[in-house]
Amino acid sequence: MRTQVAIVGAGPAGLLLAHLLAADGVESIVVESRSEEYVAARIRAGILEQSTVDLLRASGLGDRLDREGDQHHGIYLQWPGERHHLDFVELTGRSVWVYGQTEVQADLAAVAHARGQEIHYEVGDTALHDLDTDRPSVTFTDRSGAAQRIEADVVVGCDGSFGPSRAEVSSAVRRTWEKTYPYSWLGVLAAVAPSTDELIYAWHPDGFAMHSMRSETVSRLYLQVPNDTPIEDWSDDRIWEALATRLGHGQDGWTLTPGPITDKSVLPMRSFVQTPMRHGRLFLAGDAAHIVPPTGAKGLNLAAADVGLLAPALVAMLRKGDHTLADAYSETALRRVWRCTHFSWWMTTMLHTSGDPFEAELQLSQLRWVCSSQAGATGLAENYAGLPIGF
Repeated sequence: MRTQVAIVGAGPAGLLLAHLLAADGVESIVVESRSEEYVAARIRAGILEQSTVDLLRASGLGDRLDREGDQHHGIYLQWPGERHHLDFVELTGRSVWVYGQTEVQADLAAVAHARGQEIHYEVGDTALHDLDTDRPSVTFTDRSGAAQRIEADVVVGCDGSFGPSRAEVSSAVRRTWEKTYPYSWLGVLAAVAPSTDELIYAWHPDGFAMHSMRSETVSRLYLQVPNDTPIEDWSDDRIWEALATRLGHGQDGWTLTPGPITDKSVLPMRSFVQTPMRHGRLFLAGDAAHIVPPTGAKGLNLAAADVGLLAPALVAMLRKGDHTLADAYSETALRRVWRCTHFSWWMTTMLHTSGDPFEAELQLSQLRWVCSSQAGATGLAENYAGLPIGF
């Protein structure tokens, strides 16, 4: 097979890149180790920042988002006895949308099928070759077991933290930074209408809690738990009791409405950055290059920002012979990566308890400052609602 861009990974980053390239006349082939059904059903991010929404609308992917997405003007920050609303629109003129990654994936898959995008699902033994030449390639075995090769001008790794692309950056230049947090999230989906109009981020001595949502009838909720927590230790009743305590059930008349839990899982919390995001004719985007804890709602949005930078860079490189944007891609993308990595770390360490009473007082002081200072509130709002792509 021959194409201009071989994309490894058919999640949102890979399919969005293929969509943007196709709009500018650049061909691509996508390979994915998982099945199409598995990729479509993965429950991940649920918050789209302003920059991501702008990119999706500009590329013709905003129709269902505008019809079915739920625009939110801000969030609540809470600790025992106090709850404060931060209005992002009032502070920055920007907002966020509740629109799950499954919905974004569905939209991208629909337009990919409509234009006849070549995607190979359930492939095995994926390997990247000759990345330091102008004829890189990707080999794999298809679902029938037959060996395949894609020859391309460029290879893009959108294959996450467990794919092969990340390791292909030369060890002579590769640098990594990683932080593993001493706690995890117990996340649940519940078939019950949200008990709040905006997301609630709650600091509590027992641990962090969050009330998010996926739709008018589905709530998404999280609890801070120790690492390696067995999911079997948390019955549905125990989950709802902990959520009620940490989210302040009964505080100022607010009530948490429980409902049937349809999914529960434990999510480890870590930060990871690998540089550079380009090696020869290989470019990395999304989780292949960086991972952030979900507290700042940055994972999917950061991947979209990468792709928003990379697509025009590859178009200029492959259609016009102009390598300027491609040569600057890694440095430009990493400015935003580190900003979002810091913001995610800041939100995480401000809201998750460690059991240290000194740290607890510092966290409460920080929360009071953010909620009482125009500058503090604006800084959080600016980062949460999303900096412009190319920041």
